[in-house]
Amino acid sequence: MFLQSKMIKLRPLDVDDTDEFYLWACNREVTQFSISSYSYPKSKTDISKWLAGINNDSKSISLGITCGETGRLIGYAGIASISTLNRCGEFFILIGDKEYWGKGIGTEVTKLVTDYGFKDLGLHRIELTAYATNPSAIRAYEKAGYVHEGVKRQSGYRNGQFIDKVQMSVLSHEWDGI
Repeated sequence: MFLQSKMIKLRPLDVDDTDEFYLWACNREVTQFSISSYSYPKSKTDISKWLAGINNDSKSISLGITCGETGRLIGYAGIASISTLNRCGEFFILIGDKEYWGKGIGTEVTKLVTDYGFKDLGLHRIELTAYATNPSAIRAYEKAGYVHEGVKRQSGYRNGQFIDKVQMSVLSHEWDGI
């Protein structure tokens, strides 16, 4: 499965991506807003095992984000917790290569993956949460068409303090496509 735009391509992940994931996992600035599993150091072996099985999860789609010009892996994104009964899932993204921050890639990837979720997976609702202290992510999601639903008060713990998360979603009938 390949999805692409002018700026980026999305492709399946594999064990050959271990080195990039290891570098990202070791950089606290990169992982500060990511899922809790990035809060703890991971070995290359742990990451390699995780990548070896990542494409076997029927409740999740995980794709590598590559730069359209160089083909270099710069992050990953997808939809987790897919419920075929409820036709919903949770969007996630990590731009691991800081050189690509602030260039609109987050918005572009969010649009591509969301479009795939609605058109190819037949989902009705895609949701996400973002740390309230991450305004860049919130703006990217807004630009991609996600709407605010509320705030999950003090639902994340980072740097010794509890932080609010913003709950956002988009529904299939609201989606304009890409």
